[in-house]
Amino acid sequence: MRRTIQLAALLLLALILIGVLMVGGLFIVSDGDPITYIQTSIIRFSLAGREDELSVTMSTDTSPVRFTVNSGDSPRTIADNLVSARLITDAELFVDYVRAYRLDTQLEAGTFFLTQAQTIPQIAETLTDSSTGQFAFRILEGWRIEEIAAIIDQSGYFGFSGADFLRVVGIGAVIDPAFAQWAGIPTGASLEGFLFPDTYQLPASVTPDYLAEVLLENFRSRASAARIPELAAANGLSIYEAVTLASIIQREAVHEDEHAMISSVYRNRLAIGMKLDADPTVQYALGFDGSTWWQRITQADYTSAVSPYNTYLNTGLPPGPIASPGISAIQAALQPAVSDYLFFQARCTGDGYHNFAETFDEHLANSCF
Repeated sequence: MRRTIQLAALLLLALILIGVLMVGGLFIVSDGDPITYIQTSIIRFSLAGREDELSVTMSTDTSPVRFTVNSGDSPRTIADNLVSARLITDAELFVDYVRAYRLDTQLEAGTFFLTQAQTIPQIAETLTDSSTGQFAFRILEGWRIEEIAAIIDQSGYFGFSGADFLRVVGIGAVIDPAFAQWAGIPTGASLEGFLFPDTYQLPASVTPDYLAEVLLENFRSRASAARIPELAAANGLSIYEAVTLASIIQREAVHEDEHAMISSVYRNRLAIGMKLDADPTVQYALGFDGSTWWQRITQADYTSAVSPYNTYLNTGLPPGPIASPGISAIQAALQPAVSDYLFFQARCTGDGYHNFAETFDEHLANSCF
């Protein structure tokens, strides 16, 4: 009997020891939180049969969708907002996933760029790093400010509209007095021509004023590095006048290596009081035709597009820039090639290059008909 009791006691002691070891092991593997570990293990086990659902996406559309997580948002709130944004369909599945893989405590407040082509695991992982809330924004040479505004509306990255941006860069906008004085921008003029074409890395929190400031700072930096202020002064021009001519050159040229020669034609015309007769100024005056800001013009448009920008009707430079030129075009406006050319037109080869002529008869001989 005594032996039986001793064996029972030893067995009980062994069970207790095993239990202690198991609890201790559980405590270690759970990082000191065995209850949460057990709960997440159960959830993770339940997710094992839902792999197909976790790999499903809303669509194949990779367009960016701005999504904001506010400070203090719970996983459930985030999940509901993801459903409302049409980024996921199952809020419960999202909550279970982030809890099962302990991402629920790593979700960060901030603005993120998600897509309908992402799965729940991909979205959850993205929401753990708010530093990813930056995006690239590209402005092309030769765009007018309305085209920049249109891209803002189309991109999906911005928290404001193109119209909001136009209010801070368009006609009548409040321009930094120091920049306006440096560039020679007339009172009441827009910032057309000074929104420097480049690729920018912008924060998700970007505002219209911040974007305008970034673009103008880049213009000033790049122009100063290229000695544009000094070159303009040496030519007896303000930076504003140089950019105005450069914007026409930018729109006329297909190839950068023709900038200086096209500039020589316009500078020669200006020198003798001849009208610039620049097609892009007519296009600028005509404006949007429902599909493009740079519509194909007809012979009749040369006289029917009544505007101070139409250089077929007015001598000298137009009132201001018609687009955003790059540094090459601005340099060409101030350092034209040396020539006696007064005319140019596109080659008949369709390669984007031009034939240049000194006389109108030569110009006619270069025609494709």
